[in-house]
Amino acid sequence: MIYGALAFFFFLHYLVEWLFSTFHILYFQLIIDRKHGIIFCSFIDLPNISSSIYSVELCTRLRAFLAACPSGSPSSSVTELVIATSDLQKDLISWNINQVKGGVDAKELFHSYIMSWIQDKRLSLLESCKVDKVKWSGVRTQHSTTPFVDDMYDRLKETLNEYEIILCRWPEYTFVLENAIADAEKALMEALDKQYADVLSPLRENLTHKNFGLKYVQKLANRSACVYEVPGELGVFMNSLKRMLDMLCPRIETQLKSWSSCIPSGGSTVPGEHLSEITVMLRSKFRSYLQAIVEKLGENTKVQNVTKLKKILQEFKETVIESDVRSRIQPLKDQLTKTIDHLHSVFETHLFVDICRGYWDRMGQDVLSFLDNRKENRACYKGAQIAVSILDDTFASQMQQLLGNALQEKDLAPPRSIMEVRSVLCKDAVNHKGNNYYY
Repeated sequence: MIYGALAFFFFLHYLVEWLFSTFHILYFQLIIDRKHGIIFCSFIDLPNISSSIYSVELCTRLRAFLAACPSGSPSSSVTELVIATSDLQKDLISWNINQVKGGVDAKELFHSYIMSWIQDKRLSLLESCKVDKVKWSGVRTQHSTTPFVDDMYDRLKETLNEYEIILCRWPEYTFVLENAIADAEKALMEALDKQYADVLSPLRENLTHKNFGLKYVQKLANRSACVYEVPGELGVFMNSLKRMLDMLCPRIETQLKSWSSCIPSGGSTVPGEHLSEITVMLRSKFRSYLQAIVEKLGENTKVQNVTKLKKILQEFKETVIESDVRSRIQPLKDQLTKTIDHLHSVFETHLFVDICRGYWDRMGQDVLSFLDNRKENRACYKGAQIAVSILDDTFASQMQQLLGNALQEKDLAPPRSIMEVRSVLCKDAVNHKGNNYYY
């Protein structure tokens, strides 16, 4: 049946080519007749009379063949037919032959099929995103990501390639295809959320109770103390999300925007709007999970008294010496070093740096909170200054040791909260407030 359909399409292609030749023969015959002095009555318009016959007949046959053998996708034989029909329509216009009712109109002829193809492709992509259809559980790529993401974006790229000829002819279909791809990206994100639900659950707990309501405070007080260790599967999830944001999504957007640039402006829908909405959603989700990871790591330092930074700072007197500070803060330093090493084994380089800088900033926030509550008591400032110096050295040296030349100079710059701490300790009135730029 499939081969029969393909044979029909090839036959149609040759039929259109034959009609091309027929139109050209009629056109040039008309020129020859005029050259040799054969003059028709002024009311006889041979090109338009003949075109109305052939155009209507061709359109009727095309509709009949397409109805008898509908194609499920814009295969090569189908796109050849689309090109031939569209080129014929252009030639008729270039020959100043009037469009006739029921005649060849390539876009009108294939419109319902194009819409159906895109809808079928959309449903196919959504079906592939169902959790029970995902076959990559427990597998990871060389980028420490799930192959599921790359596989889906390969399909999206193939979809764009499949519709390239149609979109180059009629770029207005870009909007329809964009909506289908945006739905697929959203379904992909939902599938990832479900697939990694177990490792995301502790992070969602932090996000849900971000304002630290009474029930959450009671829950924190009653639960048993345990150190949170970032699971390897969480690394795969976050690495995959970052790869989507940094590489995979932009490639799709760039391709679609190149086609949509041919669409006249002034419409109610802006090209790329739906994909941009998905990107904003992904970026928001990514940042929320990143913040939750940092918060979890910050909570780890409060599990034991020997690693509670505020408690350590409280013990320092004005006469404290550096060796005493180093000795007291050593358990916290060991925990930070161990955590940074583990993060390096879980996250790809750029994400590792982002989380380390977030962790570093989180420690600075604890110091800043401690200093804000003791503005009138400056006896602890000396110990705090030494402690902050040790924290800075721990994060910077550990990242440099693990990444070497891959670490950029800006990655070693102290984060915002540390700059504010230094300002307080140095009695500096400069305000360094701003966004957490480690994201």
